[in-house]
Amino acid sequence: MTINRLNWWAAALAAGLFAMAGFSAPAQAHPHVWVTMHSQVLYAPDGRVTGVRHDWSFDDMFSAFATQGYEGKVKGQFTREELEPLAKVNVESLKEYEYFTYATADGKKIKMTDPLPDYYLDYNNQVLTLHFTIPLETPVAAKDFKVEIYDPTIFVDFSFAKPKGDDKPVRLVGAPSGCKLDVELPREMTYAEGKALSNIPADQTNTTMAWGANFANKILVHCP
Repeated sequence: MTINRLNWWAAALAAGLFAMAGFSAPAQAHPHVWVTMHSQVLYAPDGRVTGVRHDWSFDDMFSAFATQGYEGKVKGQFTREELEPLAKVNVESLKEYEYFTYATADGKKIKMTDPLPDYYLDYNNQVLTLHFTIPLETPVAAKDFKVEIYDPTIFVDFSFAKPKGDDKPVRLVGAPSGCKLDVELPREMTYAEGKALSNIPADQTNTTMAWGANFANKILVHCP
């Protein structure tokens, strides 16, 4: 079976097992994959929110596993074209999980659609990054717009990138004047929670302790 035939979860699970095999000490079974994020909330000229843009960088173990079987023209490097099949299977597999992205406008849940066709993967410094835009089904004007990013089963761990100079992990693009952005990071997991999570076998998805929303990364936008 080649990697481009694997679904998202199968690839993630295999990468998690591969990563844990490299350590002699017991490893926590969940999460399996770590994602570092940059995100943008997109606005139309009329001030309505149109979608969310994500740039997700995967941990080096997952990146190494996912690119096994791929051969670039230059050893150890891959072009967007060469990674196109992998980008396609990742994006298509994420649909089942609502792209781990949940939005509300003025407290009401907003439906999002499939990503725009301009999604792609790139590979730099041995790290895969998936770039994709999720449009809202219908653009919306909202005083309070919230985006939560999390995996309900804590199979994948999400965190925003650390700010570096002008490189901000979250941005508003085209937002009306006066809109304010805030980012709320997830709380720390308690010892009891971590222990319970680690008791789930590494080859099983966490379905009984679905508290992922308690550890969501939140983008909060308030407009006048």
